[in-house]
Amino acid sequence: MLSGLALALFVASAAAQQAFIPPGGSQFHPLPPPPTPNPPVPVTPMFGPRPQPNYVPSSPPPSFHDRVVRCLQEGAAAGLGPSARAAYSSACANQQ
Repeated sequence: MLSGLALALFVASAAAQQAFIPPGGSQFHPLPPPPTPNPPVPVTPMFGPRPQPNYVPSSPPPSFHDRVVRCLQEGAAAGLGPSARAAYSSACANQQ
């Protein structure tokens, strides 16, 4: 009798579990799609070799003669007389 009662309870509990209807209807909702793989990493552009610097060669410094001529012209433009221009041009040419 006890075994019959246990068997009846077991069958009743199994039947009750099978009759369970999930919320939202009797059909199961499909599983969400699997996650997509990681998005591809953008390729960093590769730069070629560095360009060679294109320096413009500087002109050589002016000669002493060129400096004296420029200083004489500056003195004349400033209105200096011949003796003052000579003193100015020698001091100016030696300074640069």
